Amino acid sequence: MKKTLLAAALTVGFFGVAQAETSVTLYGILDGGIGYQQIKGNTSRMETRTGATDAKYTKTGLINGIQSGNRWGLKGAEDLGDGLRAVFQLESGFDLGTGNSAQGGRLFGRQATLGLASDAWGQLDLGRQTNIGSKYFGAIDPFALGFAQANMGAAFTAVNTVRMDNMVMYQTPNFSGFQFGVGYSFNVDGGQAWKQSGSDDTNKRAITTGLRYANGPLAVALSYDQFKVKATPSTTSTVGTVVVGGVTYPVTSTTAGTASDTTVRAWNIGAAYDFEVVKAHLAFGQTRNGLFVGNDYGGNTAFRTPTFAGAEGLKVNSYMVGLSAPIGNGKILASWTMADPTSAPDASPVGAEWKKQQTYSLGYTYGLSKRTNVYAIGSYAKNAYFLPDAKSTLIGLGLRHQF
Repeated sequence: MKKTLLAAALTVGFFGVAQAETSVTLYGILDGGIGYQQIKGNTSRMETRTGATDAKYTKTGLINGIQSGNRWGLKGAEDLGDGLRAVFQLESGFDLGTGNSAQGGRLFGRQATLGLASDAWGQLDLGRQTNIGSKYFGAIDPFALGFAQANMGAAFTAVNTVRMDNMVMYQTPNFSGFQFGVGYSFNVDGGQAWKQSGSDDTNKRAITTGLRYANGPLAVALSYDQFKVKATPSTTSTVGTVVVGGVTYPVTSTTAGTASDTTVRAWNIGAAYDFEVVKAHLAFGQTRNGLFVGNDYGGNTAFRTPTFAGAEGLKVNSYMVGLSAPIGNGKILASWTMADPTSAPDASPVGAEWKKQQTYSLGYTYGLSKRTNVYAIGSYAKNAYFLPDAKSTLIGLGLRHQF
């Protein structure tokens, strides 16, 4: 109640208008702690990696946004009569350690939507928001799509909290546990571009859809996503240096362009069943011709996976097996995920290796109150981003407060 009154007061202060029919709620999450992160390996995929860069990055100290991304937001609704409501949600992500905005510096990078909702026919939202898979698979993943590299999104890139700009999304009401959703993005990242007469459309358009069932101990989710990447030229970048005969030479990496448009597709299916003593989690998925949103493995550019990237010919099978179990006022979380590149991109040079990426994670949360909990996390990934020698480790203790 206090949050609602505060948000309403803020709204009056900002806009000078307040309506009795409109409810506005201020909410947020603060998540921080102490931890250790390390990522090391070679940035080359070639069988012979002579002269390629060996890299090792470590960080000990403050961690933040591990269990849940730090955020604050405003959400509200206005009763329009006959069961119809105007709804909105504005959610801003930020770095607890610096106070800087997240999501590329966007003011409301986590979500910015306006829509209409009805208990009878469902909800229509317009704006920046997560895709259907990211909404429906939170109940399937034991880590609830949180805890950084521990969440299933490390292997299932189409459910790794995929946010799309310029989205129109519709979701049905809940029918005895069933719910269906579908969305279309006119450009997934950035403002929608103008199409000039006689020129190709440069917008990266996407489709997202899914179905979920949640009733009693059983939860099931199914999703399908696709986006189209326009043809691009080849690019060459310097990834390191090598010294030969006292002379330093640059080591370059060439990313092949595409001669034609590439359509990236992914489907995922998962289920969780609560046996009361323990809850079992399973998922399988396939991604073709690219990746959606990958982990950045600590923010190091040498190992950062691309977002909405096309790679014609790449085929990845994804797996997740997990368990969660209540222990007193806490819960143990555990999972194994694997992303298996069964086929390398067509543009891969001869001798390039694409290895199975596997992640092993163990976590624990303990509730101090209804809104505050502490957590511990340990996660180890090998062959990160399918690189033969890349390994990523995360260990941390944290505190999370919701308001």
